[in-house]
Amino acid sequence: MKTQNSKKVKLVVVSTVLINVIGFGIVIPVLPHYVESFGASPFTITMLFAVFAFCSFFSGPFLGSLSDKVGRRPMLLISIISTALGWLVFALAHNVFFLFLGRIIDGMAAGNISIAQNSLVDIAKNKEERTSNLGLIGAAFGIGFILGPLIGGLLSSFSQSTPFWFATVLAILNVIVAYFFLPETNTKLNKDARPSFNPFTPLIRGMKNRILVPSFLAWFLFVLAISSFQAIFALFIDRTFGLGPFAAGLIFTAMGVIIALNQVVALKHFWLKYFTEPNIEFWMILITGIAYFVLSIPILPVFLFAMVINAFGQSILRVVMTSQIVSHSAPEEQGEALGILSSIQSAGMIFGPLIAGAVFGMHPSLPLTLSGIFLLLAFVIIFFNRRKISPTTISSNIPIMSE
Repeated sequence: MKTQNSKKVKLVVVSTVLINVIGFGIVIPVLPHYVESFGASPFTITMLFAVFAFCSFFSGPFLGSLSDKVGRRPMLLISIISTALGWLVFALAHNVFFLFLGRIIDGMAAGNISIAQNSLVDIAKNKEERTSNLGLIGAAFGIGFILGPLIGGLLSSFSQSTPFWFATVLAILNVIVAYFFLPETNTKLNKDARPSFNPFTPLIRGMKNRILVPSFLAWFLFVLAISSFQAIFALFIDRTFGLGPFAAGLIFTAMGVIIALNQVVALKHFWLKYFTEPNIEFWMILITGIAYFVLSIPILPVFLFAMVINAFGQSILRVVMTSQIVSHSAPEEQGEALGILSSIQSAGMIFGPLIAGAVFGMHPSLPLTLSGIFLLLAFVIIFFNRRKISPTTISSNIPIMSE
């Protein structure tokens, strides 16, 4: 693929992810208070997060493997069309039922992130460029979390539905841009592939891969921790510090700045330059896990400091953990591998919010403590897996700067 065409693909694909994340970023600070206005409980609010993940659990692996067979472009178009329709229903909602319906419509074809990742992997010329391209997805997440929460906080002052109308318009524009400008990137179509609607089919195949199983389990725990925190974040700072939707938006915007700088600048020019991917993954899981325990301390300056560490760690882990799994997958199976990741992510995003919603009533900080425990378990899995592979791994895990 020519360099100019490659740049166009990157621009369109990254913009697709950006729009998706902006929409989700709008939801985080606004949704809990919006749903509460219908008389819903905290558990109902977290269910609204979980229902989207439940639907995407079934659609993600299917669309990912289908993109190996028929191409990335048609699957990406279907996915972002469903996002536009989902936000439209959400904006038109007059009761909780239509809010759930909007998330279900979006979730039924929620494969845009994994397919976008596939497109950027397709055009990468080597391992370094692959990781750098995946870093662009992470950067889109960062920028999306700068703009989304800020937009959501500001537009909510006009009306409760205004932020979602804005997300709808952006999604429709996204469909138009992708339709006219996004080329096909998959030049190695697997015509013999037989995609299954059963989400457990690729998961079962994935679980048979002894090399990837520990990474899949660690990824599940990572997503479980993040989704638990995101689902109750606005409620937590409201109950603990008395901060409303606008303050929640500002905090997430600050996190987005950190994520974007880390992905765009630090990942390529520092982390990947001086440390190996396995070492980055190993230590960042531990650091991010500790940050969750610190977040549970009800002191605002301590909380904000831990938020910085949390944003720092998770932004790196999203890219490195994904890249590690892709590097151990055959080229013709990378779509399915990322589809499996998407499915595992969806499973984590189902159970994470539900667990957080269930324990939030016991104590507001308990979901944060559980998130820390989840990541410590992920750290133990990675630790013993590397120890099993090589007895010298423990000593080699100490980050050593390359020559």
